Amino acid sequence: MSHVSSPAPHGRSPLRTVQVLGGGNAGSSAHVRSLTAGLAARGVRVTVCAPHDAEHAYDFTGAGADHVAVPRSSDPGSVAALRAACADADLVHAHGLHASFRAVLALSGRRTPLVVTWHNRAYADGARAHLLRLLERRVARTASVVLGTSSDLVDRARRTGARDARLAAVSLPGPRPAGPPGDPDRTRSKVRAELGAVERPLLMAVGSLDRHRGYDVLLDAAHRWCRLDPAPLLVIAGEGPLRPALQRRIEDEELPVRLLGPRDDVGELVAAADLALLPGAGEARPVLAEEALHARVPLVAALTGCVRELVGDAAELVPRDDPGALADAVVRLLGNPVRRAALGELGARQAATWPTEDETVAHVLSVYDELTQPRPWG
Repeated sequence: MSHVSSPAPHGRSPLRTVQVLGGGNAGSSAHVRSLTAGLAARGVRVTVCAPHDAEHAYDFTGAGADHVAVPRSSDPGSVAALRAACADADLVHAHGLHASFRAVLALSGRRTPLVVTWHNRAYADGARAHLLRLLERRVARTASVVLGTSSDLVDRARRTGARDARLAAVSLPGPRPAGPPGDPDRTRSKVRAELGAVERPLLMAVGSLDRHRGYDVLLDAAHRWCRLDPAPLLVIAGEGPLRPALQRRIEDEELPVRLLGPRDDVGELVAAADLALLPGAGEARPVLAEEALHARVPLVAALTGCVRELVGDAAELVPRDDPGALADAVVRLLGNPVRRAALGELGARQAATWPTEDETVAHVLSVYDELTQPRPWG
């Protein structure tokens, strides 16, 4: 994507922003990378505070930012490094709850405007759940503006005490699919061959392997469709604490499922699939749903408010925690190519209504402009 740079007016200092990212999921990290490129192209000075591995994976410096390595933890050293990086900022924008809390600590005693974007809801149990609620409250009440990637998150921010909570414009960064240009059909065939799904249906799921993603429900459903001939192959891209338990289930129950681990070619994987599956409620704006609709791949997803808001009628939505309903939807779609094609068309139309990268940057800049006073002439 190309941008036309808009330098600051003659003699005026450019806006200086700091983007704060924790470990971040793929969606928030890609969003910060896209936002960085757009802001830098418009003459905004951008510093990205993020762990070394995030810079390595997303190349924020290549997008026009200065990178300051700040660890994920909230220990005093991490907060001090962030405080130093924010010393001359006109505005700080933090992404995710933990990064936002570190930004709150780093800006303590300063009047620097703080924008926070909540990309997903944080989940925890027991004492940790209470701690998360305290962090949410502190962040929501301190931030100048809270941007939520779904209406549910905006409502949560308001309930938690946010002075100003709004729906964020968020785009799926392109190009899609990743990799060099070429024949899409050839790329699709190559991916399917590498995964072992040349003469069988390919089902695709993406996301960190944690308990809120619904992977147990997904494996329960696999028992039902594995009786088809040929049996579909389900591949899951992602890493997380549930991997050993899921792998044991796959082996013990002889399920036609492969855990791929972390992948940087999710766009190509999804485009090669016959169906994309979203069995849980882990993300407010699931990257898999966005990739699937852009690629005209039919999506079967657990019904949540966030997913309904994102996909509208362009997916098969099934009750949460219901492996039977999930399996029935998969089997029904695999046997109905006309319905699959119709969902592909509906998906492309729905995706066309989402914000572009340029619109997302323009929306964020409008928020920044509200919060920053005109900078003095030099």
